[in-house]
Amino acid sequence: MKRIWKDVDRYLEERLCGSEPEAEALDAALLANREAGLPAIDVSRSQGKLLQLLARMSGARRVLEIGTLGGYSTIWLAGALPADGRLITLELEAEHAELARGNLRRAGLERLVEVRQGAALDSLDELIADGEEPFDFIFIDADKPNNPAYLERALRLSRPGTVIIADNIVRGGEVVDGKSTDPRVQGIRKFLEQLGADRRLSAAALQTVGGKGYDGFAVAIVNGLEQDRSLLDA
Repeated sequence: MKRIWKDVDRYLEERLCGSEPEAEALDAALLANREAGLPAIDVSRSQGKLLQLLARMSGARRVLEIGTLGGYSTIWLAGALPADGRLITLELEAEHAELARGNLRRAGLERLVEVRQGAALDSLDELIADGEEPFDFIFIDADKPNNPAYLERALRLSRPGTVIIADNIVRGGEVVDGKSTDPRVQGIRKFLEQLGADRRLSAAALQTVGGKGYDGFAVAIVNGLEQDRSLLDA
């Protein structure tokens, strides 16, 4: 990782991040996550602020997050919601989910946020089967081999105008290697092919550098779709 990337990230964060109402809770969440031994794979502070701004720009009242970890990005996203908003976040690991609930309670967000623990595909299918209302903003940041399936479910939980964002789609440049044996790379490649081929979506992707190294994210908006609430075929 180039030192200048980290230095610029720190410079930008010092000037543009940190004055948010939830700043103290965000710092506390990072500390709690570190003390619990969670992997340091949260979005950066600048990335979290960007997520919050994008959710605010879209006027999101209902947010779905696929991949909670310790709830750091969840706190950022919840900060974009109105008082009557709702955020559902999905986490596989029970220990991570419980830690996230504690971080959200500390931030005073337990009323707005529901942490659902279990395999994300199962949780998504349950949301579809239960007739959950469409979400305005969906953030995909979980296990990359399942990204194509997450996108399929996300579309079933969307409406025209829903914003879908996926993190970590460049993989340090490995995404261009069609012969890669890494299932994460292949999952991202298939996901990007879906984004480009599905006429219900308009999408773009950007490369990023910073304190977390070289990666990127994809942004899509739902143009229009039939609201088929049935479960996907197994």
